[in-house]
Amino acid sequence: MPPSGLVQVPSLERQGHSIRVMVTRPEREAKVWAAALQSKGIDCETLPLIQITPLPETSVLASVWAGVPSHLALMFVSANAVRFFMAARPAAQPMPNCRAWSTGPGTDSALLAAGWPAELIDSPDATSSQFDSEALWQKVQERVDLAVHQCPSKPSVLIVRGADAQGQLAGRDWLARQLMSAGLEVSQTVAYARQAPVLNVAQRHRIEKALAEGAWWLFSSSEAAQHLLESCPDLPWGQARAFATHPRIAQRLQAAGWGCVQTVPASLEAQAVSIKSWA
Repeated sequence: MPPSGLVQVPSLERQGHSIRVMVTRPEREAKVWAAALQSKGIDCETLPLIQITPLPETSVLASVWAGVPSHLALMFVSANAVRFFMAARPAAQPMPNCRAWSTGPGTDSALLAAGWPAELIDSPDATSSQFDSEALWQKVQERVDLAVHQCPSKPSVLIVRGADAQGQLAGRDWLARQLMSAGLEVSQTVAYARQAPVLNVAQRHRIEKALAEGAWWLFSSSEAAQHLLESCPDLPWGQARAFATHPRIAQRLQAAGWGCVQTVPASLEAQAVSIKSWA
């Protein structure tokens, strides 16, 4: 046994055999994503490192709904933002007829499931190399510029997102700044909370086993990686492997001391091919 209870981790060189992937998305998304990767022949399991919970008080969302018809668009940062926001729609409130903005296929699917018309949804193309705010901006910039020049009053966009454990807005503000620079009024609301999970003994053992066996950790959020490091600070993460779905996540993992970090595409098909290339 290594000192201080640390587990031994195999060399970071390619092993020449199939690899195991730990999917760290929130539980609902992790199950769907792991099943999809398994259908592509990738051995994986879920270990959710972000817990999604409802807001303790939803009256604020009800009041936000009253202003929905006045917006040019509602931008949803995730499928969870769609689900929790739409669940708070007052019974007498009709479905919005403004546009919905999304950064990826998962959020698109949630919008369609909620009854949002497909022709009113704007999101990056399914073949886009990244599903992020920058890719969404490329998609909606022309529409935004047109609205700014044609509307007699200042157009507005509502961004629906999650809150951290302290109830504060969680996530990047890049798109909000971009929209304001383009001449739009931007408001933001939280629809759910993102928290660090409390890992039990069995989950801790799974983490140690994954490290000992040289599994790869798949991160679509640097927040999940931070939760893992905070929960298990004594484990040898400097010898661990990670796949990151965005260069920003990869940079943060490297800065946190992860031993091997590879960037993989965000889309399922391309991601599966990329992961298999490391087997």
